[in-house]
Amino acid sequence: MAKKLIKYSVVDAFTDMAFKGNPAAVCWLEGIEKDDKWLQSVAAEFNLSETCYLTPIVDDASKNPRFHLRWFTPVAEVELCGHATLAASHFLFESGLVKSNTVEFSTLSGILTAKKVPESRIKDPSAQAKFLIELNFPVVAVSDFSDVEVSAISEILNGVSVVDVKKMASDDILVVLSSGKEVAELVPQLDKIKKAPGRGIVITGLAPNGSGFDFYTRFFCPKYGIDEDPVCGSAHCALAAYWNEKLGKCDFVAYQASPRSGILDIHLDKKNQRVLLRVFSSKIKMHGNRESIYSFLNLYVYAVIL
Repeated sequence: MAKKLIKYSVVDAFTDMAFKGNPAAVCWLEGIEKDDKWLQSVAAEFNLSETCYLTPIVDDASKNPRFHLRWFTPVAEVELCGHATLAASHFLFESGLVKSNTVEFSTLSGILTAKKVPESRIKDPSAQAKFLIELNFPVVAVSDFSDVEVSAISEILNGVSVVDVKKMASDDILVVLSSGKEVAELVPQLDKIKKAPGRGIVITGLAPNGSGFDFYTRFFCPKYGIDEDPVCGSAHCALAAYWNEKLGKCDFVAYQASPRSGILDIHLDKKNQRVLLRVFSSKIKMHGNRESIYSFLNLYVYAVIL
């Protein structure tokens, strides 16, 4: 049986530094059909917080290139993932697979768009073809959470000061702490988090004065094989709506205070209930066989996968 060469890329999203942000594997499956067991096995092999699969769609009715996009953690498929969508968008724009400035993804969360927007405000002679990637995602609704007492949530999180507890439509628990400092300093007890209701726990708190950020975030999801997600775009689709109510603003700069860390530029479109995640992307220079990207570290490889 002949082996198939499958093109994939590993991308660090939501960062301007190597080995920071959130890594995602992007696998290009044009003309290749694989079952769910194979997709999950490859995701387990990469063992990243997310592995995504791109397949082109022939759709004459769509004015933009359209692709099937699926996301897998090491143990399960998920309905929405921000950083892997960002990685997939960068892969398409930088590889030359698309000529359009907008691509559409058909996903379990509906049609998502990624737009390549030139950025003229930043003048950097060392950068080439710098542009913004803007993702257009649905707001993830939050609601009151009464299944567990606040004291029980606090105990799961080592006795931290809990200000508020909400439930996200993604089945994650949103826990608001008294400060961003407490968010950053939390040492999670993963065994306890595994026993908590819901899929995972998102913690957030107001950023310290003078930090340049609006709020801090961390996300723990050991039930899905992700002890701590380095930077989670989909969680911020709920956080944008939550902090809009608390701060009365629609534009945020958020800091995910994981060990790898990452930064998110967010706009909430309240009227249409959409969240725009914006990140810079540009080739700058080569570091060995790794390509340094303004907002991503991208490594192109051709892998032999049976």
